[in-house]
Amino acid sequence: MKGKLIIILIAISVILSGCNSSDEKVIKIAQQYGLAYAPLELSKELGLIEKYLPDYEIQWKQIMNTATIREGMLSSDLDIGFMGIPPFLIGVDNEMGWRIFRGLSEAPVGMTINTNKVTTLDDFDANHKIALPQPGSIQHILLSMFMEKNKGQADALDDYLISMAHPDGQIALLSASEVSAHFSSPPYIFEELKDDNIKLLIDGKDAFGGEFTFIVGVVKENFKNDEVIVGINKGIDEAVEMIKTNPEKVAELMAPVYGLDEETTLLYLTNKDMDYSNEVKGVDRFSEFMFINGYLEENVLEEDVFYEK
Repeated sequence: MKGKLIIILIAISVILSGCNSSDEKVIKIAQQYGLAYAPLELSKELGLIEKYLPDYEIQWKQIMNTATIREGMLSSDLDIGFMGIPPFLIGVDNEMGWRIFRGLSEAPVGMTINTNKVTTLDDFDANHKIALPQPGSIQHILLSMFMEKNKGQADALDDYLISMAHPDGQIALLSASEVSAHFSSPPYIFEELKDDNIKLLIDGKDAFGGEFTFIVGVVKENFKNDEVIVGINKGIDEAVEMIKTNPEKVAELMAPVYGLDEETTLLYLTNKDMDYSNEVKGVDRFSEFMFINGYLEENVLEEDVFYEK
């Protein structure tokens, strides 16, 4: 309750300050790591959002996790963020004034393990850490869903979590140093599974029980600028269309971003489970699970979370 009150007071102070970067013609957009964000990377590379918003300056910020995005949006250091549905719902539950304005991608996510350290869920103890972006991330909630379904206890592995950006988690898993498992997404999960000692233990879709949107776009509730939202959507939609119709060109542009060769980047971008779309799937399912298992104080309804013009 004390933490919630602090967040509410900060949010009120931001609103009252009248500090909105749209007034300054500067739009600050946060993204995280991985191929799920490819339309954003392509938009940035080709200036697609600027194409539709020529009177605005677009500033991009690479962020490690959604906690940092949440703090940035509260302080008006950010206007737009991209993240998984669960951390968005946690923000809503804590009176965070933000709304979903689009989907971005579905992706094959899951938990890989280094078999030199563990081979089954029963092997995990205090000596075996699981790397993921942060507690409350979509990776954490998918892990909890899997544990509830298969072990009857959603938080059974919560004591073994360690927060790491995906690139660091990949390195730690492959080296069998700090972690025994990594709950991640492309390209990191694809790269990890090339190693003979790494295997997939938990599939995200199986954990969820079907398809879900991996990344959604979020805007501050008091950011009332439909022109900007429309322009951002047009730029991202053009990037999505390019990925679908000319993936070879996109792979050429994106390979240096992800530190991969063009052939591998093309293979990953066109993976059958990579789907770039503005559709949003899974809000109610995530919310119900998180409420029942104590990650949310209230069940957040899908009908209440979308940006309205």
